Amino acid sequence: MTENHSAHTHGTDGAGAAGWMTAPKMLQDVSPVTVPEGASAMTVYVEWEPGDPGSPPHRHSGPAFGYVIEGAVRFELEGEPERIVEAGGTFWEPGGDVIHYQDGNALADAKTRFVVTMMCAPGKPMLELVEEDELAQRAHLRAPRPTS
Repeated sequence: MTENHSAHTHGTDGAGAAGWMTAPKMLQDVSPVTVPEGASAMTVYVEWEPGDPGSPPHRHSGPAFGYVIEGAVRFELEGEPERIVEAGGTFWEPGGDVIHYQDGNALADAKTRFVVTMMCAPGKPMLELVEEDELAQRAHLRAPRPTS
């Protein structure tokens, strides 16, 4: 018995068969991306309470890609100015040596929720905290802080 794949509509009447072509919406397109050989990937759901500062300064061994579901994330990577990523927005970081300074809730009166997919080099922790002495040594690489 031969199946005709072009007529296969996965339970639809055919009217919505082209929906797969119009349903996706590009959220983020990043290049170049360096993924460590043999990397694993994990997707994590994060929920910060109002005003939560998030993770302390850290880095990842591979790239990370995030999507804000609700609220607003205060996001800052080494060499880039702090920015606010609101619900429906995306963020990414290249991983490796770059310090991720902030990923906390930018809202004082509401929760913030986001998902992030991270690539992790074999034998490395998913998140490595950066010590105070290294932060001081690399202070010249941090973008100027907001004055407000």
